[in-house]
Amino acid sequence: MAVRIKPPITRMVLIRAISSRLRIGVSSHLLKYRRMSTAPEAILEEIGDKGVITLNRPKALNALNYNMIKIIYPALKEWENTKSLVIIKGAGEKAFCAGGDVVAIAGTAQDEDAVGNYFFREEYILNCLVGTFHVPYIALIDGITMGGGVGLSVHGQFRVATERTLFAMPETGIGLFPDVGGSHFLPRLGGRLGMYLALTGHRLKGRDVLKAGVATHVCDSSRIGELEEQLLKLDSPYPEDIQAMLSKFQEESTFSKNEPFSLQPVLPQIQKCFSGGSVEEIISNLEKDGSEWAEKQIKTLSRMSPTSLKVTFEQIERGAHLTLQECLSMEHRIVSRIFKGHDFKEGIRALLIDKDNKPAWKPATLAEVSAEDVINTYFSPLPPEKELIF
Repeated sequence: MAVRIKPPITRMVLIRAISSRLRIGVSSHLLKYRRMSTAPEAILEEIGDKGVITLNRPKALNALNYNMIKIIYPALKEWENTKSLVIIKGAGEKAFCAGGDVVAIAGTAQDEDAVGNYFFREEYILNCLVGTFHVPYIALIDGITMGGGVGLSVHGQFRVATERTLFAMPETGIGLFPDVGGSHFLPRLGGRLGMYLALTGHRLKGRDVLKAGVATHVCDSSRIGELEEQLLKLDSPYPEDIQAMLSKFQEESTFSKNEPFSLQPVLPQIQKCFSGGSVEEIISNLEKDGSEWAEKQIKTLSRMSPTSLKVTFEQIERGAHLTLQECLSMEHRIVSRIFKGHDFKEGIRALLIDKDNKPAWKPATLAEVSAEDVINTYFSPLPPEKELIF
């Protein structure tokens, strides 16, 4: 029996459907922007009793923006009760999702309430939905998967990487912190690998994404379309049936099959050095190590925002003992303060706008950022009406 795809949903139908379900009202200027759009930035397809979401900004590496969140969230809320399986993927061959559209966020940061209400808050609500989704959720993370793209995938039940997958949480380099639930999944990767990835923004490629525990399966990129097709043909997509299908494609994959985890040789050093009780102690441990690898990590950390490093350290330490919902609430407190600060705007300018790669962080040194100030400034509760409570 042929699989029937429903006719494409028009942009205005999407707008009406979304605006009727929003937890926060859509401002008139955002609605006007959507009417002017020529193509959905996230495409929704209903194929029998299954749903497919395609992030559709390939020229922007499918960077997540507010419009996309407002398309995806209500669809997932509905599909959780009507579908037997949901697949999310990215358009093009370069990226699943390269992160949140932080350039756009920084450009509107003067309207602080709009940014807080219309992006980060709603993004974290979406991340929580992915992490608590009641039907199988399969993210095909073929290509660049960073920041916001990690939030759309890593909390789901199945994450399929390919040889083109490039994973990283590079936020300390732009004056932010590894949010979207980073405080939940990173400390659960084992050892101190999560702390290492969070502070340094180290990139994992291909099968390494599986070996680190970020992906659950791998598949050759040349067969990712075939995998999707086979998943959509499953009559009864129970988790064990999906697991068997993904395992079959993984077993038949050909890339880097016999290569060890690239970080395997330095895992003992990561465990030892990044077990320090502060960022300063981690750097001291690296200095004592004295190896070429350790010197490289010191150099990397020296380029990051001192404030972001200390916020991230505290975030990862706390997140190890919190639920996903508690982590997202904590991250909402942090982001509500940090995106208004100097370093976030300066990081975006230096790395993504002017691209001079010379951010002038304020404060400029770790010594100027006390642990007490970090806790009081970024982790203290918000006014009750601004807290994110699940």
